[in-house]
Amino acid sequence: MTTENKEKVKIIPLGGLETIGMNITAFECRDSIVIVDCGFAFPEDDMLGIDFVLPDITYLKENKEKVKGIVITHGHEDHIGAIPYVEKEINIPIYATKLTMAIIDRKLEENDLKGKVKRRVMKFGQSANLGDFRVEFIKTNHSIQDAAALAIHSPAGTILHTGDFKVDYTPVNGEAIDLQRFGELGKKGVLALMCDSTNAERSGFTLSEKTVGATFDRIFREHPHSRLIIASFASNVDRVQQIVNTACKYGRKVCLEGRSMINVVGIAADLGYLDVCGDTLIDSDMLDRYPPEKTVLITTGSQGEAMAALSRMAASIHKRVKIIPGDTIVFSSTPIPGNEKAVSYVINELNELGAEVIFQDTHVSGHACQEEIKLIYSLVRPRYAVPIHGERRHLQAHANLAESLGMPRERIFMLHSGDVLEMNDEEAAVVGKVPTGAIFVDGLGIGDVGNIVIRDRQKLSEEGIIIVVMTLDSAAKTVLAGPDIISRGFVYVREAEGLMEEADEVVREALDRVLSENSPDWNRIKTEVRDALGEFVWKRMKRRPMILPILMEVEL
Repeated sequence: MTTENKEKVKIIPLGGLETIGMNITAFECRDSIVIVDCGFAFPEDDMLGIDFVLPDITYLKENKEKVKGIVITHGHEDHIGAIPYVEKEINIPIYATKLTMAIIDRKLEENDLKGKVKRRVMKFGQSANLGDFRVEFIKTNHSIQDAAALAIHSPAGTILHTGDFKVDYTPVNGEAIDLQRFGELGKKGVLALMCDSTNAERSGFTLSEKTVGATFDRIFREHPHSRLIIASFASNVDRVQQIVNTACKYGRKVCLEGRSMINVVGIAADLGYLDVCGDTLIDSDMLDRYPPEKTVLITTGSQGEAMAALSRMAASIHKRVKIIPGDTIVFSSTPIPGNEKAVSYVINELNELGAEVIFQDTHVSGHACQEEIKLIYSLVRPRYAVPIHGERRHLQAHANLAESLGMPRERIFMLHSGDVLEMNDEEAAVVGKVPTGAIFVDGLGIGDVGNIVIRDRQKLSEEGIIIVVMTLDSAAKTVLAGPDIISRGFVYVREAEGLMEEADEVVREALDRVLSENSPDWNRIKTEVRDALGEFVWKRMKRRPMILPILMEVEL
């Protein structure tokens, strides 16, 4: 069979590359498209007022009749957060493991979609037939239970997608990663390996989750007279399990704080993924019944999120929990890139309130380091390598690692979001580009805030605004009232009266010039006022605030 007639499969990442979050990839062969993961991203510092960011799914909407389903690797927001929004656009079946599906169900229920979307719970070793694809679920380890790798079998060959993973031989709950299946697939032949790059810069192995349990035991033992408040990711059920186990050992009651923590832990407990001994778990309104040193609070806010429970405690605005001197606060996480300042601010606030803050040796990553990535490559022996999940530097480190294992550079593909990588076992190349981008969510608005609005918000936050209000006689072209100059975020008017008087004079002179023309239009008047005032402010203050002239017409 010639190369031209041989089946090919396309890999089309619609997000998740060049950034942390918003993971979504389309796989296309013949007349079938399968989507792997469907996550959102949290806003960057310069995305003022934005709640979160969704992927642009224009390509999927344009090819809606081909899309056979969404297959999910695990239940983190950067892999499932966009599902309700995508399902509203293209209603397609969802395939996921038990805990992952339960978390997705809660999201669908909140958006009144649960009864409208087909869902199928998958077990490890099972496969879903989706058009020309067969997607197999393989057991892996991560910082949330029920994480899966996916063997995506297509007419062109098998693509192995690791999802977020690490190799943990001693997991807190459940079984270790199914390395045997990885090896079996490798012997049969894997066309491409799409492997997690998050920790590709780190040498060695990622520590087992159980190592954190020993750290918690030491903290509990060394702080018998302190109330303990432990901040962690709500989805890290194994971490919560270890905290609960240690609390039981030392006779402490456990209270959950934060909406997402309560929701996820509740789901995990209902499904049997969390074992709580006796009456260890209590509601927050019962905290006053126990001495502080006999309680442990497990809370959200490990990333310094402004509205998370720990951040509100640090700001003394939490309704039920007040930080008191002698409290011990444990950050059981590592700051996500970009969150370092927010986390540092919360730590300083907690210290100011008299609390002791611990953040050393209280977290292990859920992502594979270099030696684990090497192990997967050695087992799978793919023809092509496609590094995924991470910023550009992480993908580059992964590519370098694959090359060090003997993978030819021309068979390692560093993709950008939107690239269309087409391949079979004889050749592979980027053959096109599809629309991608970021859809901003602000409150209830989805996509109504774009780059221009964000740019205006940035300008307002950096330089402020000056509003010039004028009332003009539309017939006589004369000024009836004003100009009145209003400043916000530029200068405090009462302390800059001289500057504002000069600005008033500049505006009047500009008005005189333009109104002396035979027939000036209103746009010409606004432009003249804006330019004259802008030039004056720059010369005097070396600032460029937003200048907004407002004209009111009156006919006399």
